[in-house]
Amino acid sequence: MSTGMLAFLSLLPIIVVAVFLVGLRWPASKAMPISFVVAVILALFVWGVPGSTVAAASVNGLVTAVSLLYIIFGAILLLNTLQESGGLKTIRQGFTDISPDRRVQVIIIAWLFGSFIEGSAGFGTPAAVAVPLLVGLGFPAMAAVVAGMVIQSTPVSFGAAGTPMLVGVQEGLAADSSITSNFLALTTDIAGKVAILHAVAGMLIPLFMVALMTRFFGKNKSFSEGIKMWKFALFASVSMTIPYVIVANVLGPEFPSMIGGLVGLAIVVTAAKKGFLMPSKEETWDFDDKSKWNPEWIGSIEIKDIAHKSGSMSMVRAWTPYLLIGAFLVITRLEAFPFNEWFRSWTLGIQNVFGTDISAGFEPLFSPGTIFVIVSLITFFIHGMNGASYKKAWSHSAKTMIAASAALIFTVPMVQVFLNSGGGASGFDSMPVELAGAVASAAGEFWPLFGTFIGGMGAFIAGSNTVSNMMFSLFQFDVGSRIGVDSTWIVALQAVGGAAGNMICVHNVVAACAVVGLVGREGAIIRKTIFPFLYYALLTGALGYSIVWFGDKGILNIGSFIVLVIALAACYIIATNNKRVPVIPKQDKTVGM
Repeated sequence: MSTGMLAFLSLLPIIVVAVFLVGLRWPASKAMPISFVVAVILALFVWGVPGSTVAAASVNGLVTAVSLLYIIFGAILLLNTLQESGGLKTIRQGFTDISPDRRVQVIIIAWLFGSFIEGSAGFGTPAAVAVPLLVGLGFPAMAAVVAGMVIQSTPVSFGAAGTPMLVGVQEGLAADSSITSNFLALTTDIAGKVAILHAVAGMLIPLFMVALMTRFFGKNKSFSEGIKMWKFALFASVSMTIPYVIVANVLGPEFPSMIGGLVGLAIVVTAAKKGFLMPSKEETWDFDDKSKWNPEWIGSIEIKDIAHKSGSMSMVRAWTPYLLIGAFLVITRLEAFPFNEWFRSWTLGIQNVFGTDISAGFEPLFSPGTIFVIVSLITFFIHGMNGASYKKAWSHSAKTMIAASAALIFTVPMVQVFLNSGGGASGFDSMPVELAGAVASAAGEFWPLFGTFIGGMGAFIAGSNTVSNMMFSLFQFDVGSRIGVDSTWIVALQAVGGAAGNMICVHNVVAACAVVGLVGREGAIIRKTIFPFLYYALLTGALGYSIVWFGDKGILNIGSFIVLVIALAACYIIATNNKRVPVIPKQDKTVGM
């Protein structure tokens, strides 16, 4: 079979997703079963994968889907608990006191608070925390999901205390022992490069997020209204990325997103309270009246303005659940604490499913879902809730979680079949590796421009930057060696692309939609987040090309040209959207009469 045909067949499950989910706007619950069937047929009859392996991969996918549903349930439960206790109303008022401007609020919550949560827990947890919080503040559910997905880019490579680097890249490269004797040192070096690439592309992510919000969800459908916040957006960006880059290059990959998010929060919230770069009262931006929203934007979870039974609640008391989540995520995930090993010691699962080397497992104590449930129970007491309101929170959460199950029970098994398609009777590598190999053969020296897109494709399929890095890091390293450039930069491009791929990852979008009751509208989300993904992958790929070929081609190369064009285009867009409309004085009609 020709390389081109094999690459096309490898791409078929993704084409199905693109056509039915994104193009025809089918809900994931209908599009993903078709993609699953296509992947199974290809694995069995083209790749020659044994039926037992396909079945085992599907079972592993079902177990993973259950673990995701558990996280979704926990996130929704916490949201409903805070709503019923009155804590959400207090939090909403707190953000309004900082600034009633929705553009400011989304940057603080999604970009900064979301980066901290990503650094603490990873694996889609920011969407489970930040997205419902935005909805609780009065954002349309779809606007909240888009914002939550867009920020899952810059902080992702160092999410869950550096797991995508320390597990994904390190284990991926360790498959070839001839590379080095110290894979940790190599991974740490790559992590420093990853942070630099992310910082460049991430500089515009808060602005991108705000502009998408005002364009798609604003009263005037205007990019300009978002772009006018460019000063504050860039300020928030560098407040997070500067400490982020320093930590990555000094301390290593565990803490960049966590510390960057915290430092950024401290700087930006303090500055915002003092009015620094804040819009004037006349320029404050808000969504149109809810009665005029597009019904597509509204989730099935209704946020009610419930006050605490005493009539008021202190800000510290209201925020305590989120502070506990951050604390619990940190102490259970950092190996420096003794809790990490204990929480991971209990695993529910099946070893060697159907006699294959595939094992399916779930760590219930380590799951963020457990932390959400525990914090919800604590909130019941510290917020002084009654049994009836708490029972209502559990009931509503269960109903919402069940609605998401139809999409996930096909999405994740499809991913597992796709990833485990290698080693069949046909002798082909797995579908994603065959596809990447075909692109590498065609790209040649231009591979750096495509490396980020391969990383993004891996995350789009697998739903994980970590899995994408494990799958492609060694492949990317080998391609770098073949074209004669510094392979560590090529692996860095893989990690950055894999992080950006989270913006369009199907099962992350499904999970985020489920948290706010938007199940069935996943395609509409991806059609919006595809733009920041393309920007991110293209800019970092071009920057990587310029870096690796600088010694041979000088500064005047195609990579530098693309970076320059993107930079000039950004400056032009900002400049043209910030022109003040001249005020023309009214003429006195009495003159000359």
